[in-house]
Amino acid sequence: MPARDTSSQVAIIGAGPYGLAAAAYLRAAHVETKVFGEPMEFWARNMPAGMSLRSRPDCSQIGTPHRELSLDAFFAHAGGRPKRLAREDFVRYGLWIQTRVAPDLDHRRVLRLERGPSGFNLRLADGTTWIAERVVVATGIGRFARRPAEFADVPRALASHSSDPEAFADPRGRRVVVVGSGQSAFEAAADLSEKGAEVEVLLRAPSVRWLRSAPDRGTMAPGAWDSVRGLLSRLMRPQLDIMGPRLVTWLVAWPRIYRHAPGRVQNVLTRRAVRPAVADWMQPHLTAVRVSPGRAITSVVRANSHLDLRLNDGTCRSVDHAVLATGYRVDVRAYDFLPDDIRGALRVHEGYPVLTAGFESSVGGLHFLGAPAAFTFGPICRFVVGTQYAGRAITRYVQPRAGAGRHRESYQAPVSVAST
Repeated sequence: MPARDTSSQVAIIGAGPYGLAAAAYLRAAHVETKVFGEPMEFWARNMPAGMSLRSRPDCSQIGTPHRELSLDAFFAHAGGRPKRLAREDFVRYGLWIQTRVAPDLDHRRVLRLERGPSGFNLRLADGTTWIAERVVVATGIGRFARRPAEFADVPRALASHSSDPEAFADPRGRRVVVVGSGQSAFEAAADLSEKGAEVEVLLRAPSVRWLRSAPDRGTMAPGAWDSVRGLLSRLMRPQLDIMGPRLVTWLVAWPRIYRHAPGRVQNVLTRRAVRPAVADWMQPHLTAVRVSPGRAITSVVRANSHLDLRLNDGTCRSVDHAVLATGYRVDVRAYDFLPDDIRGALRVHEGYPVLTAGFESSVGGLHFLGAPAAFTFGPICRFVVGTQYAGRAITRYVQPRAGAGRHRESYQAPVSVAST
């Protein structure tokens, strides 16, 4: 048997919202858990400074089983509850949770995950090995950034992804095109414009889909929906500000229902729920930004220190830089820490792992949380609002079956979004 100071029942790779939520629930259930990673790394390093989450604060809460770790509790501790949640505040909130649910966080990078006689061997950056019976991968979406084929050979200095804001640090007086039609595209455009760049947003859609701001209802600690009145309110009037029509909103708020729905229904729900959209409170920040709908880039030519872009309407743009707010394409086989034998054994659908009720993949003991779980559990897994369901579900599954049988799957999320 391995020494207990080098092994655990569960190892979590990643310390963002999903990794912290899983740690909070597993440890509250007395499941021996080790967490590896930098806390809130993607949000701190890859999201633009000054951005705000599109979702209201009441829908941006990291799931924990502790009422004292709610977002309201954080703001009571930190002071000043804002109307909109800034990236900086969200990072501080995540770090605050980390110090309470995973104070022994291990910052060492996991270089390789191998199957072993006791479950899995995690080869760490310092050359040591950690042994775990189960592994939870919760590393976020950073490595899945999507670059359109037209930009495949364009260097980062001329065309950067919106998740890489450091690639274009000084935009003053520069001509910039932002490609995309969602919140991240318009956040980037507003930030660049306010820093002195000449900015144009190119989007394929015929128009911008604006989301009307809804009043914040205040965050709710776990257990606050236990009353009959509260439950009926959640059932009959799910929050509609982000996730589409009422029926779509209601269905994607219940991952268990989504998981058992026919594939065609799942496809329709996902398309309706994750359409690119922009919060209407962004509009005052875009007065100097040119927005060009119905435009697609057909070719990109590098000309010395700038780019010549040809569009589908026959016009051209000569720009100093392109920001690609073109989203993410999940493919778990791209994780560099997975060896070929595990990649080959993973059952996937277009890059997404096919998971069981406990977020377990076809490789026994290997679980995936966050965006990779969206094929099985629906679009709620792409957003922070899904952390509470994920933390509860994986804990029920990992616990001894005698204990797991006493729990019922009754959680319904407040539906809004904050990207993972």
